[in-house]
Amino acid sequence: MSAKPDLSPLLAPQDEASAKSHGLKPNEYQIILDRLSRQPNLVEMGIFSVMWSEHCSYKSTRRHLGKFPTKGPRVIQGPGENAGVVDIGDGQACIFKMESHNHPSYIEPRQGAGTGVGGILRDVFTMGARPVALVNALRFGDPSHAKTRSLVAGVVSGIGGYGNCVGVPTVAGETQFHKGYNGNILVNAMAVGLADQDKIFYSRGAEPGNAIFYVGSKTGRDGIHGATMASAEFSEGDEEKRPTVQVGDPFTEKLLIEACLELMATDWIQSIQDMGAAGLTSSSVEIADKGGVGVEMDMDKVPQREEGMTAYEIMLSESQERMLMVLKPGREADAKKIFDKWDLDAEVIGYTTNTGRLVLKQQGKVVCDIPVPPLSQDAPNYDRPWNTPKAAPTLDISKYPEPKDYGEVLLKLMSSPDMASKRWIWEQYDRHVMGDTIDSSQSGGDAAIVRIHGTNKALAICSDCNPHYVAADPYEGGKQAVAEAYRNLSAVGATPIAITDNLNFGNPEKPDTMGVIVKAIEGMAEACRVLEFPVVSGNVSLYNETDGVGIPPTPVVGGIGLIENLDHIATLKGAQAGDVLVLVGETKGHMGASAYARIVLGLDGLTAGSAPPVDLVKEQEIANVIRTLVKAGRVNAVHDVSEGGIVCAAAEMALASDIGLEIGTDNQWWTLFAEDQARYLVAFSREEDIGQLNKLGVEWLGVLGTFGGDSITVSVADKSSTVTLATLRAAHEGWLPKYMAGAS
Repeated sequence: MSAKPDLSPLLAPQDEASAKSHGLKPNEYQIILDRLSRQPNLVEMGIFSVMWSEHCSYKSTRRHLGKFPTKGPRVIQGPGENAGVVDIGDGQACIFKMESHNHPSYIEPRQGAGTGVGGILRDVFTMGARPVALVNALRFGDPSHAKTRSLVAGVVSGIGGYGNCVGVPTVAGETQFHKGYNGNILVNAMAVGLADQDKIFYSRGAEPGNAIFYVGSKTGRDGIHGATMASAEFSEGDEEKRPTVQVGDPFTEKLLIEACLELMATDWIQSIQDMGAAGLTSSSVEIADKGGVGVEMDMDKVPQREEGMTAYEIMLSESQERMLMVLKPGREADAKKIFDKWDLDAEVIGYTTNTGRLVLKQQGKVVCDIPVPPLSQDAPNYDRPWNTPKAAPTLDISKYPEPKDYGEVLLKLMSSPDMASKRWIWEQYDRHVMGDTIDSSQSGGDAAIVRIHGTNKALAICSDCNPHYVAADPYEGGKQAVAEAYRNLSAVGATPIAITDNLNFGNPEKPDTMGVIVKAIEGMAEACRVLEFPVVSGNVSLYNETDGVGIPPTPVVGGIGLIENLDHIATLKGAQAGDVLVLVGETKGHMGASAYARIVLGLDGLTAGSAPPVDLVKEQEIANVIRTLVKAGRVNAVHDVSEGGIVCAAAEMALASDIGLEIGTDNQWWTLFAEDQARYLVAFSREEDIGQLNKLGVEWLGVLGTFGGDSITVSVADKSSTVTLATLRAAHEGWLPKYMAGAS
């Protein structure tokens, strides 16, 4: 670039006030002084601030994340790399991860959500995988809040715009609304890719004396201090932070995917890392740390799209569509030819060393010299004080009157913001690009089903979390999030393999919040152990607060399962006239924290009652039975029972199959709306298939109803209500389009 920046401000020693402005605590500044034996300059202060941010260092949760089981017979790579890797047979691997882009998506919804998609795609193809599916888990504020509608529009536009342009299908997701997200929405993006097991690439492996190769887009001033912003609380008016939101270009990302995969077909790469949060800083430190090497880079050689950029700006920029790699000796010119062909910048910007230090030069001067360990393994690792979460009281549903009209209750539940169809959202996503989407979870299954290209095998993919359960009981709620992912995969006939997660919470420096974090992680870890469903990747997003008020605790689970034979799958859509509906699993009538308690009774928070207990052994036993039935071709449709209980799950099956249903019970009325766990609804055509339930030794509650006609009739003892399928569909699918059109 023509204009040379003045370096003198970069070299000035920084004091405790500077550390505070960079989001560092006084004790952390003292640690920096100890590690350097001097004051840091401005570049070094900036680098410490992003690498010690919660987003990069996990300094509040690292010791608790160690409680997760991360190994299993199919796990090739667990946490610690760009994404998790699992064995799916035939020499192939599935590579997947989930990440958050919460704060940027609130400040600049379209770019924030779009670059969240771009970033998670890079985590996957960095490891040699071709991305085959995208998932998103979205939480917005109360629909009546002034910003909610525009945030929904912007986020959906960003996700669809990026994913559709880059040519990867968005196949699964979830969307919820709650006032607790008014000032801090959640946008969690998950990407899934496929690779050959002998062509997986890692950030580890760099050796001293090799070229550091920068590829992709030029570096600009967008996204500076994005990782620090993502690790801080919000206040009203924080839209002024828009300059810290990155700007994405999905067309460049597509070129980058193809160029990287072409280079990966050679054996020229020694180490590779995408430039995500903290940009060139985190990518270079990751490569140095995992390779046990040092890094020396010349900032003047970094491709730049703006004049006069300083080393501080270059290192902290989070400009998108960029990668960093270490090449094997003598391969620089060969690699550059590939990136030239794809019209992407590609430059050698430095070399690995044997010093174990991060050294940066600009205009021939050393502007940074930091040992690598304090930026990575030797970063702060806090044991935050935490309080045991308060238990929600048991909800005594018998104190509340029986509904006068079950049809009206069903309509109210199915048209509520959380349970209403999200068709308006997912129809804006290309769900079938690449030609391998068999079914998307948005339009017909408990999990999306994506064919493994060229085979009769498939991946099942889902995303799950019920924040109301976690708020009521973090331990049981954490268990339930994992168990529901396990159920959703099993419901389509897939064998659950592993999960990724995105742990979204408030300020960990508050002992009450930290207690929720600890217990939710412990609940998730217990479920993963019992269900043999390990965690292979993930992300922690903390400080999700606005003006001191935290979001509902939202530990999202992204699940992956394997379908060995696409001839044996199940969805919601297969019920036929004359089929009987059977409930597999036990109903005790748990109504605490249920959709009925919240939506019909108007209870909120702990007043809505305790979360349903999760019997993990029973979850595994019943899931095994469901998978056995699906694989034997003995069922027409399957749906797990979750929010809204039996009645809502049955109504979803009826809507998906476009056929009416009569459903009833002689038990207490509330058993129809209870949210007991480990339950599935199954549509059978033949008595001999139902008889398999007895042979398999599983609890089941007789025949609940029969499919047929064009209405849903709900009966409790001698009382019944009817609603036409057309009326229910209009209510269920009509809420979101009307809301987005501006109707109250």
